[in-house]
Amino acid sequence: MYGTIRITKAPLSSKATAAKLTHAAQTFCYGTRPLSFAVRPSTAAFQHNAVSSKRPFSSTARAQLDVFPPPANAPNIKVTPPAWHHPVYTEKQMNDITIAHRAATSLSDKVALSMMRLLRMGMDFFTGYSHDHAVSRGTKNPATARRAGWYAPMDERKWLIRCVFLESVAGVPGMVAASLRHLHSIRRLERDNGWIETLLEEAYNERMHLLTFLTMAQPGRFMRAMLLGAQGVWYNALFLAYLVSPRTCHRFVGYLEEEAVITYTRFLAEIDAGNLPLFEHTLAPEIAVRYWNMPEGKRGIRDLILYIRADEAKHREVNHTLGNLEQREDPNPFVSVYKDAERRHPGKGIENLKAKGWEREDVI
Repeated sequence: MYGTIRITKAPLSSKATAAKLTHAAQTFCYGTRPLSFAVRPSTAAFQHNAVSSKRPFSSTARAQLDVFPPPANAPNIKVTPPAWHHPVYTEKQMNDITIAHRAATSLSDKVALSMMRLLRMGMDFFTGYSHDHAVSRGTKNPATARRAGWYAPMDERKWLIRCVFLESVAGVPGMVAASLRHLHSIRRLERDNGWIETLLEEAYNERMHLLTFLTMAQPGRFMRAMLLGAQGVWYNALFLAYLVSPRTCHRFVGYLEEEAVITYTRFLAEIDAGNLPLFEHTLAPEIAVRYWNMPEGKRGIRDLILYIRADEAKHREVNHTLGNLEQREDPNPFVSVYKDAERRHPGKGIENLKAKGWEREDVI
């Protein structure tokens, strides 16, 4: 059962446990902005609760993220639901997600893979992320690896830093591709064949990942400045690259999503090994429960990461598939209706997921 834990008020089982959790909460920070740890049945774990009433070097009130604010100046509107409703995932489908890699065979694929690895190195450096592929693949025990010193420990704070940065970057490619294809369509006076909607939905989904993590921890000024600089470079680089070779960009994003699946698989392995105790009895934020329609009793942080990993696996499939198609002529196979309903076809869900993408001859 998930309970209500509030470090500054709730009784704990022992003085040692209380001291340990209190120390973790007080040192949980982004830049110079401290965070406190709290668990509530209907919201997130990490918030700007008042350890003290003021931030260091400031007397202004702490910023709060209002997850479901009332409509501003719209007294006749009760709620504004999301435009895209998330497909339903079963627990078996999410647990069946596996790590996979599409071999780089062409020059375009090799360029995309090299650029992805370069980006991955930069992200790992700035977020303090250390990675052990053997742990993610389940061939090494995370607890044993931690004791043996094979990689630097990733605590709850580091994981949230990693996820906030990762999702802020991941929300850009779909928007860039959708906006360029939209402009191409109205400039050439021709249809886009359904690509724009899927790309926009991908960007929206990644932004929902980010908003979910932001209800758990708010970045400080340094992280915000880093995100601002990264987005400025990242958006413009992708914009120019997509003009030159859309196929290479989709393959690049496919490889990037492969790494995201590995990262979240590692996250799950760390939780299962007991290395992230602050996440063990923490409920997913309310925004996540509503967006993914998380069932009662399956609303923990581990369940949340399963949903997010499944989304990343879907993006991996989508972008590898789009990278296999003729960019101007082929329709979007993920929204198309097929003549032979008995055969397996790509769709919005993950029931027919292909980790390395669908080949053109299979869908077109």
